[in-house]
Amino acid sequence: EVQLVESGGGLVQPGGSLRLSCAASGFTFSSYSMSWVRQAPGKGLEWVSAINSGGGSTSYADSVKGRFTISRDNAKNTLYLQMNSLKPEDTAVYYCAKYPRGVVAGRVWDYWGQGTQVTVSS
Repeated sequence: EVQLVESGGGLVQPGGSLRLSCAASGFTFSSYSMSWVRQAPGKGLEWVSAINSGGGSTSYADSVKGRFTISRDNAKNTLYLQMNSLKPEDTAVYYCAKYPRGVVAGRVWDYWGQGTQVTVSS
């Protein structure tokens, strides 16, 4: 059974940092591209970032480029999102999402985690 469990969310002041983690199990983590997506209150899903199976290729939404960094540790079956210079508009539930085999981009995830809340407020 595929499981994706996010952690690391919380309340942070504008300009602060957080590091999200996603522990993966039930599949060969190192064989799949992964993504972070978020949903702000009252809004739809927004793709945030993606990383290929080996970790050598990453992509970011314009809204987070230069502030967020996606990474993965295939030995630990864990996906990360380092978030710096956080803004109130980054407030959302952040989800870890798995791509199907052979897919490296787009809105075609096949499994999601339960999400972790990030709130940016003074």
